Amino acid sequence: MKSDKLLLLCLTNTLMQTLVIALGGNAIMPKGKMTIASEFSNVQKAIQKIFPLVKNNHVIITHGNGPQVGNILIRVEAALGKAYPIPLSVAVAESEGELGYVIEQCLVNELSKKKIKKSVVSILTQVLVDKKDPSFKNPTKPVGPFYPKKEAEKMKKKGLHVIFEKTKGWRRVVPSPWPKKIIEAETIKAISRKAVVIAAGGGGIPVIYESGKYRGIDAVIDKDLASACLASSIKADLLLILTDVPFAYENFGKKNEKPIKKMTIKEAKHYIIEGHFAPGSMLPKVQAASEFAQTGGTAIITNPSNLKKALSGKAGTVIKK
Repeated sequence: MKSDKLLLLCLTNTLMQTLVIALGGNAIMPKGKMTIASEFSNVQKAIQKIFPLVKNNHVIITHGNGPQVGNILIRVEAALGKAYPIPLSVAVAESEGELGYVIEQCLVNELSKKKIKKSVVSILTQVLVDKKDPSFKNPTKPVGPFYPKKEAEKMKKKGLHVIFEKTKGWRRVVPSPWPKKIIEAETIKAISRKAVVIAAGGGGIPVIYESGKYRGIDAVIDKDLASACLASSIKADLLLILTDVPFAYENFGKKNEKPIKKMTIKEAKHYIIEGHFAPGSMLPKVQAASEFAQTGGTAIITNPSNLKKALSGKAGTVIKK
């Protein structure tokens, strides 16, 4: 199916498509002071933008969780000696529950207001990673609170990895392995035929497989890469990566920045080699879009405000094979 026809179908009732919509942290998280109330407010705004797609298609929503996991780890540090500590994998699971609840409730309320009978369900999602992934030898993903130098030295002696960020202090870094498999993919696909599914929050709970069983591991998986893995696994028609900018850009932030409206996989690799996309920001989004496009799907990177325009070819960066 041609991508322009696919995008048109997503906005109409003529043929239901399977969509994975990845809500980035910048697309749904409030800037400034964070509260549960502001979480609900921002999620509600994002839901209103994607609602026409939710109404007419089989939809799976994924989401970021960086601020939530950070705050969970701060609470763990503050409660040491008073409450049992939890590993990072459990913190990710807790953040999936928190944001799953917020997104689910906002979406249920919107469906009820529009008098649409459609269920919504959140699924705690485990994501398989390779225990030999290079990131385990070179952790780079910052998580949790900042520490003074003395505390950072103690963490180093315990075998933890820390880095120094100018003006802020020392911070723990953990591996960010590449997602290999969504454990609950088939369940998510089956349920999405009858309900909107919220899954793979924050990239999912990282697990490894050894001695015949799964085990959680201290790491975080990029949300966009996990979304692409899920979209490929369930053979979705479209992957929408929503962030805080309307396009991916050449020379982003510079005087000669230029929006990229379309990319082939080959062109995306070229842009990546040239260093146009920042690590931890646009880079994983383009990598995820390319991964999904490799399987024959269409991916779009844009912001919630420009979603409708992107689906009609007037905004957003479209990546296809």
